[in-house]
Amino acid sequence: MGIFKIKGGFPLKGEIQPQGAKNESLQVLCAVLLTSEKLRIKNIPEIGDVKCLVKILNSIGVSVKKNGVGDYTFQAKDINTEYFNTEKFREYGRSIRGSIMIAGPLLARFGKVSIPVPGGDRIGRRRLDVHLKGLKLLGSNIHYNNEYKYFDLHINKKGLIGEYILMEEASITGTANIIMASTLAKGKTTIYNAACEPYVQQLCKLLNRMGAKIKGIGSNLIHIIGVKDLGGCEHTILPDMVEIGSWIGLSAITCSEIKIKNVSWKNLGIIPRIFQKMGIKLEKEKDNIYIPSQKSYQIKKSLNNAILTISDSPWPGLTPDLLSILTVVATQAKGSVLIHQKMFESRLFFVDKLIEMGAQIILCDPHRATVIGLNHQSYLRGSILNSPDIRAGISLLIAALSAKGTSIIKNIEQIDRGYENIDQRLRILGADILRIE
Repeated sequence: MGIFKIKGGFPLKGEIQPQGAKNESLQVLCAVLLTSEKLRIKNIPEIGDVKCLVKILNSIGVSVKKNGVGDYTFQAKDINTEYFNTEKFREYGRSIRGSIMIAGPLLARFGKVSIPVPGGDRIGRRRLDVHLKGLKLLGSNIHYNNEYKYFDLHINKKGLIGEYILMEEASITGTANIIMASTLAKGKTTIYNAACEPYVQQLCKLLNRMGAKIKGIGSNLIHIIGVKDLGGCEHTILPDMVEIGSWIGLSAITCSEIKIKNVSWKNLGIIPRIFQKMGIKLEKEKDNIYIPSQKSYQIKKSLNNAILTISDSPWPGLTPDLLSILTVVATQAKGSVLIHQKMFESRLFFVDKLIEMGAQIILCDPHRATVIGLNHQSYLRGSILNSPDIRAGISLLIAALSAKGTSIIKNIEQIDRGYENIDQRLRILGADILRIE
């Protein structure tokens, strides 16, 4: 297992291009299973989770051709459905949570699929109920194999049939899975309380270009008329909004001057506004974000002079993936903030590492942490850290870059799962970071 060795405590400078969106990539790659024709997908990030999903697709018979950096052509013409029952397939599927999204497309096209209980970040309870209940309402029979820990799904002779589905939670991957299955179901499917993140919108636009009939894109009420076949097309993945937020946070806490290029402002929602509430200056330059060097940034208080609370919520609210980064940024702000992580009960547990580095944080309970900013009057200290998940990992990396002294980050494979060549890109900005295998 590799480590990062980081000498922090000095500003960075330069321009950076955000990678393609991890979450959109995982959805779109699963959509290639809906057709036997070719799909060309551009701006795919070269990250661990995407590589793992491509390996899964290739193992079940999807042809994968690399046209260039981040540019691939996929064709799911000869799928080996018997491979679903092998231990190797179950091993691959357990490694990333995104593997669950192959269920909808394979079920719709081939009538059966076996899905292992997926892995991913250990950030708390992440139920599969939304996926399974939605697919069951469409006509799937589901059996759980307790010995080998996988779900066996199959449909009867009638096939999948459109249905009204009221989702218990606005799950992004659950919405994507049900939408993909519904495109080939008979009749009309209505999904209420659907997730409406830009990545789900992108998936719907791709499916419509493939020949699907989806209306209500961008809302939480989606209508889908099933079709017999879907075809091929081209698709370009959006820049990753979480990575963009990571660069903004890094710029602020290290007093750096950074320009983030081609960010797709219209798809960032309230993310820039949340960082501005933290007192961070950022400017819109065409489709770029320019963050000037700031020696200090002051957290804004609420209108009644109360301490600012930042919490996550479904789109168009703040993505939970940015709360770890905002927690680190707050450690060097002027003022205090309450971070409220509503969705995952284990995601804030990494703050004990920040406290060891010198941060002033009170972990109120598994979901809330109060951060008292040091205003760069007292710096974080270099430390030996362990990356527990993707977002905590990049947050600890940002903390290490701002800290005085040398830090060691272990288990960096977690960071590589979501961030492409992060050490190389940081060195371009002037960071002193070394990867040691």
